[in-house]
Amino acid sequence: MDSQVAVALALSLVGGVSTSIGALFVIVNQAPNLKMLGLLQGFAAGLMLSISFFDLAHNALNSLGFLKGNLWFFAGVIFFGVVASFIPEPTLAPTSDVKGRKKNGDDGGKDTLKKHRRQVLFSGIVTAVGISLHNFPEGMAVFLGSMKGLRVGINLALAIALHNIPEGVAVALPVYFATQSKWQAFKLASLSGFAEPLGVIIVAYLFPSSLSPEILEGLLGSVGGVMAFLTLHEMLPLAFDYAGQKQSVKAVFLGMAFMSASLYFLSISLPEDLSFKVPSEGI
Repeated sequence: MDSQVAVALALSLVGGVSTSIGALFVIVNQAPNLKMLGLLQGFAAGLMLSISFFDLAHNALNSLGFLKGNLWFFAGVIFFGVVASFIPEPTLAPTSDVKGRKKNGDDGGKDTLKKHRRQVLFSGIVTAVGISLHNFPEGMAVFLGSMKGLRVGINLALAIALHNIPEGVAVALPVYFATQSKWQAFKLASLSGFAEPLGVIIVAYLFPSSLSPEILEGLLGSVGGVMAFLTLHEMLPLAFDYAGQKQSVKAVFLGMAFMSASLYFLSISLPEDLSFKVPSEGI
């Protein structure tokens, strides 16, 4: 068992490191301007929405049935909605005001830009939290895959690694813009990826003896609700403010299409009988 856990840990580290690769793509370039940041935030929002609705919530509905799956999903939405109400956020002036103040030499422009960066940093942190929660069950999948055979585990780990690269970009980009620190961007993206080996450790020693498949699917459905709320409450307004609604919406759908394709290739790498599913009540 210990050797199997070691192999699964090593494979999950491949997926975790791939988020760092995504961060490298960000930090080797200059920090983007506000409009480009808005477009990339829209793209990242599309990634998050696709994971939330087409992966986590979809699996909960299939496994638990329509009613229970929705209850778990909206429990996550309500939970984080309550949490978000206690989190203070900076009130920002429109980006056009920032440009106008800069032209006039007003020191208030610098203050407003600092507020923009604080909000972008907040967005990056919540994205990191959402991606970490998504990476956690991927670590579980790698563990179960490696239990079925080394070939299955390797194929799954490589598929997840490719899937995680854009997630590293989504985390590192806003942090890099807000802090102007390549190290902070790289560090936070890397930490979000290492939720994957943590998932291996948890499932190796807790699943299935201490955590029923139904509860696990429900919790993952709730994670989908949390990610959906974070995206719509934090990331989309930021994208709209910086890049405009029309361009941001295009970026969102591009992100959704990209992640949907990634989830598809990940699903065909996963054996059909490798899942946490419980008997379905029907949808």
